[in-house]
Amino acid sequence: MAKGSSISGFPEWLPAERVVEQRVIDTLREVFELNGFIGIETRAVEQGSSLLKKGETSKEIYLLSRLQEVGHESDTPVDQRIGLHFDLTVPLSRYVVEHSGALPFPFKRWQIQKVWRGERPQEGRFREFVQADIDVVGDGTLPEHYEVELPLVMVNALERLREFGLPKATVHANNRKLSEGFYRGLGLTDIEGVLREIDKLDKIGADEVSKLLVETCAATPQQAQACLELAQITASNGAELVERFNALCEIHHIDVNGTAYAMAKEGLDTLTMIIDEAYKIRPGSVIADLKIARGLDYYTGSVYETFLDGADDLGSICSGGRYDNLATQGNRKYPGVGLSIGLSRLVSYMLHRAGATANRISPACVLVAVWNEENRDDSNAIANTLRSRGIAADVAPTAAKLGKQIKYADKLGIPYVWFPNENPADDGSDEVKNIVTGDQRPADAQSWEPDTVYAQQSVTVNAENR
Repeated sequence: MAKGSSISGFPEWLPAERVVEQRVIDTLREVFELNGFIGIETRAVEQGSSLLKKGETSKEIYLLSRLQEVGHESDTPVDQRIGLHFDLTVPLSRYVVEHSGALPFPFKRWQIQKVWRGERPQEGRFREFVQADIDVVGDGTLPEHYEVELPLVMVNALERLREFGLPKATVHANNRKLSEGFYRGLGLTDIEGVLREIDKLDKIGADEVSKLLVETCAATPQQAQACLELAQITASNGAELVERFNALCEIHHIDVNGTAYAMAKEGLDTLTMIIDEAYKIRPGSVIADLKIARGLDYYTGSVYETFLDGADDLGSICSGGRYDNLATQGNRKYPGVGLSIGLSRLVSYMLHRAGATANRISPACVLVAVWNEENRDDSNAIANTLRSRGIAADVAPTAAKLGKQIKYADKLGIPYVWFPNENPADDGSDEVKNIVTGDQRPADAQSWEPDTVYAQQSVTVNAENR
């Protein structure tokens, strides 16, 4: 890339970095499919009216216009224009409604695709990036057990990524009904506003959030303090969660016979179930954390954020929740629950903090040397034989001196160089050299196998970062 030509927020991985990204994608896909999720891809653009459903502002959407329309597009409202999708959940809701007659329900899907978001670029946050999502969408109803299954699938996937230098991941869960019921019990009415401000706790701290609750949500200082006390509750089991929540309700005189507490109790019961059921399968992988709010207004129940041990400044790397009203068709609803990994953020972390790197750039395991251009067909034939047996092979670009051909292979990280028999009329054979170990021996393209350790591209991590 020419100096000065980069555009902030639009990453371009170098070949070795792309290998790391591809291994992450392959690993996630494998885990998702092992758990029965079906892969789909949706179009890159959506109607503005659909994009605005999620509560985003028009400033965060990349709107499209043809060159001949420049100067006139501002006359058209955002909801009537087309924009690039900024996540994969809104496109999924549209996809489900449009193709409901052809889909099996509950519909379990995985999707790994680029998205675009007009936010300020910073470390680990991009304007163009890859997300990896899993969702389950029901037709009319969706059992609560999926609210346990999905975070556990994500924990399993993130556990597999630890071999690439990722620290241990823990899912922090809350329930919007629990929070909303508590806020209403305090006498607050701007529930969406309170949730949006509480969602900023990790970014701006308790004092600033308290000020915002008073200034923008009409909360009294006492109500704001109660909201912050709720946000401080964490628990690793249901009994502890119920005890701490009820004690807080008593302190702040929440009427346990009122409709607000009934709503909170419904959310509390679901969250308790999630924590206890998850503990049976993966102890400690999912905990209750009542500061998790997910400021987006379409979540209706469980909400999740995922954090890495020792990487607090990275923030949440996987988030999501339950949504009951995002996908509708007349009176028909398609409730869903889903989680989304910021894959580009993970790859950036692995590359720059964990020291993840590819063992080689080229996927080729063997470079077939060329003695002279007149015999290139012989080299091509050897490469094709190896490929037919599933061994990735390339052919030297020129019939340069062997030293240069070996140096070319080394630059690409190709571990083997194949030397065709120079005199086929003789009884001699081809030979293959492992340029890593220096070992060289006779070989037959019909039967030769590379050592397992050199067979494929792989990702390594600095030992101290494991």
